[in-house]
Amino acid sequence: MAPTVGGGSLLVAWQLKGKNILIVGGGEVASQRIDSLLTTDAHLVVVSPNVGLNPRTKQFIEEHPDRITYHDRSFSGVEELDAMDMVLTALDDVELSRNICIMSRNAHIPVNAADIPDSCDFYFGSQIRDGPLQIMISTNGNGPRMANLVKRKLQKALSGFEGQTITKVGALRTQLKIRAPGVGGELGKRRMKWMTNLCNAWKEEELALMDDTMMQKLLDDGWENDCVPSFSKVGGSRRLNISRCPAIAPTLGFFAGALCTLLVVLVRRR
Repeated sequence: MAPTVGGGSLLVAWQLKGKNILIVGGGEVASQRIDSLLTTDAHLVVVSPNVGLNPRTKQFIEEHPDRITYHDRSFSGVEELDAMDMVLTALDDVELSRNICIMSRNAHIPVNAADIPDSCDFYFGSQIRDGPLQIMISTNGNGPRMANLVKRKLQKALSGFEGQTITKVGALRTQLKIRAPGVGGELGKRRMKWMTNLCNAWKEEELALMDDTMMQKLLDDGWENDCVPSFSKVGGSRRLNISRCPAIAPTLGFFAGALCTLLVVLVRRR
């Protein structure tokens, strides 16, 4: 049996939609926190004197008045924590950050103190986002820069189709649940097995290219007959999507330009 390894943390996807998040501070770190949290559909409350606002923090506040409540003042005390579901400090004042952590824990509110790992209930990590795809790289507060380096390596290994593929697979899964409703049991196992077989049989790009017509044929010809039709049998064709292949676009542009130049030269010679 492998030895138990301690010192780690539990990586979870925390659903914050509709929750109230307090951010104390308005500098560069605060802007990074806001950027990460805006995607969660939480309501953010930023407490910081205006003179300390990072330009990006100020931009977020101006662009999202319905999502961010801003108070132009310093942290005033424990009353700031009322109705909060999470607290983040992004301050240069270590003593104040630790005091806010103590207040938060006394109020049973999870808290993160920037650059003070031992005071954190949870950590932020380097993130890769592509639509519904979210990948977090955490060093448990030991080396944020290393997390960023690992992130770059992972990004190079991704195809660029992952987010689109997951979106299409999610849409098909939703339609399948409408056609074959129910939770658990044999039907649930059959749904899971069929979706797994589809994802194993089709290439990632093929899944990304699914449209509504193809999904209906998959359900009619595949699900109903307990099989997985091929991509081509449901009307699929591998269309080259230049926007997903950025390296190709400049090459095509070069050849187009060269062709135009050649035509001009030929016309002048005539």
